[in-house]
Amino acid sequence: MISVTGKKWEEKKINKNTLDKLKQDYNFSETLSKLIISRKFNVDEIYTIKNHLDLKNVFYNNSDFNKSINLVTQCIVNKEKICILGDYDVDGSASTSLFVRFFESINHPFFFYIPDREKDGYGASKKLFEKLILKKPELIIMVDCGSTSNKAIDFLNKKKVKSLIIDHHEINEPYPNANNIINPKKNNGYIKYDYMCATTLVYFFLELLIKKIKAKININDFLVYVLLATICDVMPLRNMNRLISLKVLKNFNITENLAFNQLYNLNKKKNKINIQDLGYMIGPILNAGGRLGKSSFATELLSSDNLEIINKRSIELIELNEKRKKIEKLILKEINFDKIEKENKDVIIYYNANINEGLIGIIASRLKDYFDKPALVITNSNNVLKGSARSANNYNIGRYMKKALDNHLIISGGGHNMAAGFTLRKEKLENFKESILKSFNDNGLHKMNINNYDAEISSHAFNKEFYKEIKKIEPFGNGNPDPVFLIKDLKIIKTTILNNKHISLILKSKTGFSIKSISFNSIGTKLGDHLLNYKKKLNVLGQINENIWNNKNTLQFTVRDLIL
Repeated sequence: MISVTGKKWEEKKINKNTLDKLKQDYNFSETLSKLIISRKFNVDEIYTIKNHLDLKNVFYNNSDFNKSINLVTQCIVNKEKICILGDYDVDGSASTSLFVRFFESINHPFFFYIPDREKDGYGASKKLFEKLILKKPELIIMVDCGSTSNKAIDFLNKKKVKSLIIDHHEINEPYPNANNIINPKKNNGYIKYDYMCATTLVYFFLELLIKKIKAKININDFLVYVLLATICDVMPLRNMNRLISLKVLKNFNITENLAFNQLYNLNKKKNKINIQDLGYMIGPILNAGGRLGKSSFATELLSSDNLEIINKRSIELIELNEKRKKIEKLILKEINFDKIEKENKDVIIYYNANINEGLIGIIASRLKDYFDKPALVITNSNNVLKGSARSANNYNIGRYMKKALDNHLIISGGGHNMAAGFTLRKEKLENFKESILKSFNDNGLHKMNINNYDAEISSHAFNKEFYKEIKKIEPFGNGNPDPVFLIKDLKIIKTTILNNKHISLILKSKTGFSIKSISFNSIGTKLGDHLLNYKKKLNVLGQINENIWNNKNTLQFTVRDLIL
């Protein structure tokens, strides 16, 4: 089926024998069984649907962790000053905050630094270390960065400053010559955990370190930081990440975390914490500081128990986020979406010399979502170009950036499966474009343009009992997306435009059943034009979600696409 947006849709194919066996073995419904099979849940994940699994530290006997713990323990014993260097996104801020809270709890000398995008550039660099060593740290711990900083680490070694990297970005031999590196992608016996973000690795590291030195801080109080970073870094909510999600969503009491509580209060939220609020409210607010020149604000907020600081930073970050939204809207308005669509490139590469470099990541994310393709946004930054990339599950953009760095196409850069940052010289731009398009095509990914929906359902399935059934495999996110359903023979009977971006509508079946629906960011798109103007029966693809408004929960159908 070809949709109004030009996408090809097919129902996910499920082996009937496998389906029947799962239904029989676990007494699951057919729809739930289909979802479990299509997502390839393992035995432990299936077990968590009806049962509780303890969250265990899987790194207690890991050599990288043990060596790193010994390194930090020795620094603590010798009272050596430690610097924590974090990336300027949520993952960097959250992992830095965990270290800040730990070192404060044991009254150890330390300082932290979150780089400024414009002044310091991307990642751990020699230029940045030249500044940081003026404070005379004897150990620098890099979190969510450092995996490609070979020359910078060599500089530290010359200055006799020890270094530890805890990161999840792509890394290739020769590794940086740090005292030790914790990174699952090293393939040093724990590569199966390469789906963890830096904050998760830091959490498990600190849990083991706390036990070794018998510190009194309860790191479990900050497990919500791990979930927040996992969501904001678009890590899959599967396996250990799923266990973390379930534990946080079940046990987290927002009133016991002053920063989260204040952000909720200022946004007039009273509901229990959920994935949507972490990813679409708290995450963007914390990221706003890093985007608009206040890179340390998020870490200061997450690591403080001072009510005055928490209130001040919360208000400032919310204001920065509102400013970010306005700038983003202006940038998107200038982009010629029709031209990009006609060019029909497999990877969207958008260059505009005047975009605020703090916004290039979020613009790349918007382009990726709109065109359902990997997207890169590039802008001028002094005498070089600076870019940010967002990718789809089937293309590892971080791996490509490492190859581009090795081939001298870019000056610096790094990333993971879903996101990356880089700098390059202007004269290399065209070669860079050709290279990434070739990389994408060489992997055969240009042929993988089929979108799958999970099942066809009747309009009467739009009810709380059915929704309760599909919620059994929550939380939904990367690696476990919201199920997409096809409902046939509906008519649009009422539409309302919201904030000049979204479309609220009522869909009605031939039996008279009404479905309250919404289509986000669809004004000015082919989907939006059809929703506002099409009067005949159509088939609708979308997801069943909860809408929380004025602290009341109602069901709504989120429209993804239409088949005429």
